[in-house]
Amino acid sequence: MSLKVGDQAPDFKLYSSDLAEISLSGFKGKKVIIHFFPMAFTGTCTEQLCTMRDNFSFYEGIDAQVLGISVDSPFSLAKFKEVQSYQFPLLSDFNKEVSKAYGAFYDEFAFGLKGVSKRAAFVINEEGKISYAEVLEDAHDLPDFKAIDDALKA
Repeated sequence: MSLKVGDQAPDFKLYSSDLAEISLSGFKGKKVIIHFFPMAFTGTCTEQLCTMRDNFSFYEGIDAQVLGISVDSPFSLAKFKEVQSYQFPLLSDFNKEVSKAYGAFYDEFAFGLKGVSKRAAFVINEEGKISYAEVLEDAHDLPDFKAIDDALKA
């Protein structure tokens, strides 16, 4: 199943690296940027989230909420967040339900690892509808940050 622009974004509740339960519906009335990434502490994932970190003032300035989601445990994500000084929540999709709901899921990833989030980016508007959707098949590719920003400005 693949989500497209105009679809209602599937709601979710996940635990953050701070062990707080965070739901998508809790951000109603705000734009939300969701970044799915395969694994904490890997090169491309770090680059993906560091781009969001380094442009955080732009997202803050338009009152948009940034979320990072992977299948890592909240404890791994807490360390990743601390090391990289991310200003936004990292959410643990340890049970893999949200990655699947968003079509951002590898049944089989590198090194024989099964059940890992694909690199993906979604922008969700104030009404909870998808205004940008990009799921990457190649984990070495980065999302189109300009297209994400354009969707946010639209």
